[in-house]
Amino acid sequence: MIYLSVEKLAKNFPEHQLFEDLTFGIFKGDKVGLIANNGAGKSTLIRILTGKEAPDEGSVYLKDGIKMGFLEQDPSFPENLTVAQLIKAAHPQVRKAIDTYHQLLEEQADDFNEEKQQKLESITAEMERLNAWDYDRDLKAYLTRFRIDSLDQSVDAMSGGQRKRLALAIALADQPDLLILDEPTNHLDIDMIEWLENHLSQSSITLLMVTHDRYFLDSICNLILELHDGNLYRHQGNYAYFLEKRAEREATFDREIEKANSLLKHELEWMRRTPQARTTKAKSRIDAFYDLEKKSKSRRTSQEINLEVKMSRLGGKILELKNVRKSYGDIKILDGFTYTFKKGDRVGIVGGNGVGKSTFLNILTGREKANSGKVNLGETVVFGYYTQDGITTTESKRVIDVIKDIAENIQLSNGVKLSASQFLEFFLFPPEVQYKPVSKLSGGDRRRLYLMTVLIKNPNFLILDEPTNDLDLLTLNKLEEFLFGFDGCLVLVSHDRYFMDKLVDHLFIFEGEGQIKGYNGTYTEYRLQKKETAEKESIANSKPSRKKSPATTKSDNRPSNREKNEFRKLEREIHQLEKKISELEDQLATQQLDLSQIESISQEIGKVMTEIDHKTERWMELADKF
Repeated sequence: MIYLSVEKLAKNFPEHQLFEDLTFGIFKGDKVGLIANNGAGKSTLIRILTGKEAPDEGSVYLKDGIKMGFLEQDPSFPENLTVAQLIKAAHPQVRKAIDTYHQLLEEQADDFNEEKQQKLESITAEMERLNAWDYDRDLKAYLTRFRIDSLDQSVDAMSGGQRKRLALAIALADQPDLLILDEPTNHLDIDMIEWLENHLSQSSITLLMVTHDRYFLDSICNLILELHDGNLYRHQGNYAYFLEKRAEREATFDREIEKANSLLKHELEWMRRTPQARTTKAKSRIDAFYDLEKKSKSRRTSQEINLEVKMSRLGGKILELKNVRKSYGDIKILDGFTYTFKKGDRVGIVGGNGVGKSTFLNILTGREKANSGKVNLGETVVFGYYTQDGITTTESKRVIDVIKDIAENIQLSNGVKLSASQFLEFFLFPPEVQYKPVSKLSGGDRRRLYLMTVLIKNPNFLILDEPTNDLDLLTLNKLEEFLFGFDGCLVLVSHDRYFMDKLVDHLFIFEGEGQIKGYNGTYTEYRLQKKETAEKESIANSKPSRKKSPATTKSDNRPSNREKNEFRKLEREIHQLEKKISELEDQLATQQLDLSQIESISQEIGKVMTEIDHKTERWMELADKF
C-alpha cells in the first residue's frame, strides 16, 4: 500500500533550480533515508512533503486516512506555554477524542440510554482510528525516556536540546502511520540514540528521515533516496549498500563521458567537412552530434572540500591536570581528576546530558577556572575550540569579511599561501556566496564557516564539541579524513558513534557526581564490554556461583586494549608517512632542482619507505589478532 506519492515535483529559487521532475513513492513499512549535500534541497523537499511549502510544479498525494507526523530540525513552539499546556494542545483531535470518550463513560454510568450508547460506539471507533487508547501512557513514557521531567517548566526557558527531545516525544506518542524526521539524533546523548534506533528498527511505523548518523541509517533504513544535482536516485538497501551503488553509478557515468568525448572528436571532423546542402541523413547525424556534445559537457563535477591547514609545532609539555575539582553548589563536575596529555592523544568524551562535559572542555581551554587543583598548559599549545554554540558574529557581516577579520592570507600545510577568497573556495564557498551576509547561510554552511574560523588559526590541540550537527555527509567525510591525519592532540565530544569509533582510541566516561573513568579503546568496544559485563552479572545473580576449573579455561588470543591502540596508531602513522612520500615525489616532479637536491630528496624517500615497511609489518602482525 502506498502512503505518500510524489509526481513531477519542481522547485526553483531566483539564483538556481533546486530540483525538477522528482517522482517517487513511499510504501507501508518503508524506512527511507534521504541523503543530499548541504544546499541540494532536502529541507525544502521535506517542507513540501509536509505541506509547509508549496512546489513550483508537481503534486504530493497522501493516502486518505493516513496520519503523518513531522519532527523539525529546530522545533518551534507557541510562546508562553508550559510543557503541560503544550502537550495538551499538541494533538487536539486525539485529546478531544480521549476527553469525549471519558465523559461519555461517566454519563453512561449515571444514565444509560441507547443514544449515549451509539455515541460511545462512535467515539470508540474514532479512538481506534487515531491510535488514541495508549496515548497518555505512551506520552508519559517518552517524556521520561527523553528526560523531560517537569511539566510545569516554561517551554520558552528550555534549551534547544530539551525542545528537540520534547518535540520527539510528542511526535512518537501520536503514533503516526508515516513519520518524517529531520536530524532526529541531534541533541540526543548516545544512550538515547541507541534506544531510539532500537525502537524505530523494531517498530512497524513507516519512516522518512534526514540524518547524518551513518550507524543510525545503516541500522534502520531499507531504502535510500539520494538527491544529487537536481535528480533523485533510489537505492533499495541500507546506507552501506547505497555507498556501493553510488560508486558504481559514478564510475559508469565517467566511462560514458570518456566514450562520448572520444566519439565527439571524430564527429567534429565530419561536421567541419560536411557541405552546406545537407541530406535528411546528414541532418539526423548533425542532430546526434549536438546531443553528443551536450553529453560530453555534462561531466560530473564532484564537489570537494579541502580541509588542509598548517599545524603549529607542539612541544614536549602539552597539558597536565592534577587533582582538579569543579562543582556548582552541590553538583560535582570533577572530583580530583588527574591526566597528562601526550602528543597524538585522541580522546573521546562520553556521558549523559548535564554531567559536565562542556564545563570540562572550558576548564581545558581556560574559559572556566577549577575550584582547586592545577591545570598546567605548555607554551606551544594552540587551541582550536569548536563549541556547540556555533559561530558568533554579526548576522549582517559578509562571509568573506568573517575570514578576513582573522587573516587576509592563509598558509596550508604544503607551504602554499591562499587569499581569504581562495581559502573559502577550498571550503565550498563559491564567490557568489562569499559576499552574502552570514544571515543568508543555511545551518550546514554556518557550521562549515565556523569550522574554517577554528582551523585557520593553525591549532595543534583541537577540541570539538558536537562537530557533526548540521554537517552534510560530504563535509563529515572530509572532516574525518582531516582529523585522521591530524598530528596534534584531539578531544572529541560527539553523539555520532561512527565518527567516534573512527577517530578516538581512548575515552573519558563521565559517570556523574564528578567521577570520570578512563577506557582504552573505541566507543563500540566500550559498549560491547559494558553489555558483556551486564550479561555476566545478570547470569551470576540468577544462578548459584560455580568456580571454573583452571583446566577448562581457554587461552584468549584476542588483542589487548594496548594492542588495539597500537594498531590504530600505526594506521595513522602509515597514513602520514605515505602522505610525506607523496609530497616528496611532488617536489621531484614540479620543482627545478640541482643534482644534490634530487639526491637528498631521493634518500629521504628511501628512509620513509623503510619506516613504512617496518610499521606495516607490525601492523600486519596485529591485524591477524582481529
